[in-house]
Amino acid sequence: MTEIAGKGSIRPPDFGLPSDRGGKDLGVFLPMANGGWILSTNSPIRDASYNYNCKIAVLAEEIGLDFIMSMAKWRGYGGTTQQWRYALDSQMLMAALAAVTKRVKVLTTVHTLLQNPAVTAKMITTLDLISNGRAGLNIVTGAYKGEFEQMHAWQNAVSHDERYDLAEEWITIIKRLWTEEAVTFDGKYFTMDDCQSDPKPAKQPFLVCAGTSERGMRFTADQVDAMFCGGKDDVELAKISTGMKVMARESGRSIKTYTMMNLVIGETDAAAQAQADYFREGFDFEACKGMMRAYGFLDAEIGKENSFVQNARSSFMSAKIIGSADTVAKRLIELIDRCELDGIMLIFPEYLQSMPIFAREIMPQIRTRFPERKEFAHAV
Repeated sequence: MTEIAGKGSIRPPDFGLPSDRGGKDLGVFLPMANGGWILSTNSPIRDASYNYNCKIAVLAEEIGLDFIMSMAKWRGYGGTTQQWRYALDSQMLMAALAAVTKRVKVLTTVHTLLQNPAVTAKMITTLDLISNGRAGLNIVTGAYKGEFEQMHAWQNAVSHDERYDLAEEWITIIKRLWTEEAVTFDGKYFTMDDCQSDPKPAKQPFLVCAGTSERGMRFTADQVDAMFCGGKDDVELAKISTGMKVMARESGRSIKTYTMMNLVIGETDAAAQAQADYFREGFDFEACKGMMRAYGFLDAEIGKENSFVQNARSSFMSAKIIGSADTVAKRLIELIDRCELDGIMLIFPEYLQSMPIFAREIMPQIRTRFPERKEFAHAV
């Protein structure tokens, strides 16, 4: 996304939050792998400790965010930083964080190629029961050949679109196990023989996916509750977001669309830009090459990679907004409005420092601009 600057100030923590939550879902993408979301030797996050993630989860709840989510990562990208080599297990982490929170939804990630659907159904049910109905599941169909090959779990015969066919069987079985006494299923990829899974979740966990290919969007429209979208600019992001909603309506469903955004917040525009420049100065080129290799873009021409890789070339591993608190708030509001988004998953260079600023100076502006409406009463 375009980097925008503005002016503002940072005051000591004093949240002063409104009592009514707004009509858009705001959450954090937890830094459960070393290096966080910045490919730089100057990144302020150098570990992936449970204690750090626990503090973030508790703070997210205290300041009124709606959800916390973690990815699943099995191999890092190398380089000087050994980016993402040290990563916590997503499901175990979210179960632990569910026990220390009471309100935020806890979304964990599972790769469909790695985990049997009956095992997943039981684990997500357990997360739902620990959290008293706050569980969510991020479904990843898997393009991570390097990660999976190390454990001989990569299926060369399964093409990109076929991985979504596999995921269709996978989530169908899980949904049935969550609601039926026993499941018998004879599919191309999975077989269940009078399979039982008890107890059942209190309610169906919140399902999300990030597939942006035509096949991935069809799977998302038919099967899940929310989609994570990305794009090289607002036009592309809006096209994906609105297209997803249309596709879901054609299937007789409704769906939410989110995007994720790395926020570099400074006391002034210049201060925020200086911080971003500092990260770029420590850019870990070898780690970036490792990431591009993992995604199949190592030899791609610049401009022909996906938005994720394009952002990584500037040291950030997601779209970003750089500026003062006022600027960041205005840009987020513009982004939500222009792209018809239902929420934002937030990333920060240093969470415990930036989240109080977000809560005090940015979130109230978003909540005021998008007050809660009936259609968002079931929001994450």
